[in-house]
Amino acid sequence: MEAFKEPLTKEEEEFFVLKHRAGEPQAKDILIERNLRLVAHIAKKYSKGECVSEDLLSVGTIGLIKAVNSFDNSKGIRLGTYASKCIENEILMNLRSEKKKQKEVSLYEPIGTDKEGNVVYLLEIIECEGIDVVAACDTEDKMKWLANSFFRVLTKREQDILIRRYGLNGEDEVTQRELAKELSISRSYVSRIEKKALEKLKEDFLKACK
Repeated sequence: MEAFKEPLTKEEEEFFVLKHRAGEPQAKDILIERNLRLVAHIAKKYSKGECVSEDLLSVGTIGLIKAVNSFDNSKGIRLGTYASKCIENEILMNLRSEKKKQKEVSLYEPIGTDKEGNVVYLLEIIECEGIDVVAACDTEDKMKWLANSFFRVLTKREQDILIRRYGLNGEDEVTQRELAKELSISRSYVSRIEKKALEKLKEDFLKACK
């Protein structure tokens, strides 16, 4: 790990905080530089291995800068105590944001292929039913919500029927009549399941758009 400069003594900290509050840029730089060891120490707590990632250090440094800018020495606490909370909060917010992104499913991500090997997106299925998704949805987050709905609100049977009907995941695209024969149910029942599944996707999507 990089060798950081020693932290400021209480007297040095008070001196540079006053200088910083007076508008001296160099004082701010010193307060940040001499507290980088604190950033590395806190970032290490949230690192998976022994080495602290540059990303965590960068995020933690942002928290430190915010702490230096907002620190009030009249409260009777040291900058390091106040900065520790700001640094940790910044890192935690970043980790939560990254975790949330990992769970999101984009409407433009492929969910399978058709019988000719072409990539199929959920957006294409929804548009086939006359729902103008792009026009109705004003944010990417809501579109991701809809894509995730396929696996969240549909039953296994509803998922399977849409996958078979539209030829997803390498399956052959089949008609309602062919699917009814495979499942030993009536064509009208297949139609009802398919329609209900698409309605559930639409309703869940519209809730997200409100």
